[in-house]
Amino acid sequence: MKENSLIKVLFTIPNFDTAGSGKALLNIATRLNSNYFEPHICCFHNKGEFFQTVENSNIPIHIFQFTSDMKYRLKGLLKCFIIAKYFKKLNVDLIHSFHYAPDYTEVLSAKLAGIPWIYTKKNMNWGGKSKNGWKLRSLLAKHIIAQNNSMLNWYFPNSSKVTLIPRGVDIKIFKPQSKNIKLLEQLTILESEIIILSVANLVPVKGIEILLDAFELLYKTHDNIRLLIVGEDKNEYGESLKGKTRELLSGGKIHFIGKVQNIEDYYSIADIFILPTLNEGRMEGCPVSLLEAMACGVHVMASKLPGIKDILTPFNNCLFNPGEIPELYNGIENLLNEKKYLRINKNLRTHIINNYSIEKEVNSHEALYKKCMNL
Repeated sequence: MKENSLIKVLFTIPNFDTAGSGKALLNIATRLNSNYFEPHICCFHNKGEFFQTVENSNIPIHIFQFTSDMKYRLKGLLKCFIIAKYFKKLNVDLIHSFHYAPDYTEVLSAKLAGIPWIYTKKNMNWGGKSKNGWKLRSLLAKHIIAQNNSMLNWYFPNSSKVTLIPRGVDIKIFKPQSKNIKLLEQLTILESEIIILSVANLVPVKGIEILLDAFELLYKTHDNIRLLIVGEDKNEYGESLKGKTRELLSGGKIHFIGKVQNIEDYYSIADIFILPTLNEGRMEGCPVSLLEAMACGVHVMASKLPGIKDILTPFNNCLFNPGEIPELYNGIENLLNEKKYLRINKNLRTHIINNYSIEKEVNSHEALYKKCMNL
């Protein structure tokens, strides 16, 4: 790197099929200080529903398969040299990987190219057949970003090359707003009805069936409540959930919305937000939907799990033991009976402003990039 030149950061991610990791990457890349950094992006292909958004950012995008299949070791290692040559050709100073996998060929290629490589560990999965892959990529990495304290303590105890950087949200976008009346009309929901919202891609670890069971119990004594579930639902798990609640679904009391681009509109109409993640598999890293709901001043309840506990440490009454339907039921019942949902939760929003703003997340990344470049 030449003196006084920009730090050229290459962000790697397999695809932009969804807005999850892709949005996290773009939030950082587009906000880096242009006086110090020059962001680039490398992905496998130019498909995916979020790719157009990335393309519109005007950040240079490079299409290249930056990992190697190590099923055949010699062939895989030769591919690593090709990847290393490509990285060197791009003339980047630092690589930040958003590739969530136990793959170690990307970092090996970066090592061969002589380019510092860091990665973000985004959830709590580590074991099984993938354990050695995670260990090797962590060993070869210049630095690692953990998203919650449990991740830091469980997987990287006493490591000097791991930094805690939780996710951040744009508090100018995610803020308390008047209810979106047009959206309520589209959903045929009355302004007087109470809306419970959950935002998650529908996979088993998200525990949506726990929320459905609690909602069915609540509906017996509160017939003015509605449940909105926002997120990818066109899969086996999503279809099984719809089958489980067919009666309430057909009665318009439960709405499976699917993926949306205007998620802030849904927070505007929500009275209560629920994140019922289970204590299994990948769990959570730093769930951004919870941060967004809190930034909007929505009352929340979420599973007492790593990542979630970090966010809700000052608000223990918002936590329930994962998988415990009675606890979740009682928590929502309390909010309904005391009519707490009628008031914007300013304490939750203030907590997000002070600890989980996108500006804080970006500043932490910039400081880390400079540290990795010995600046």
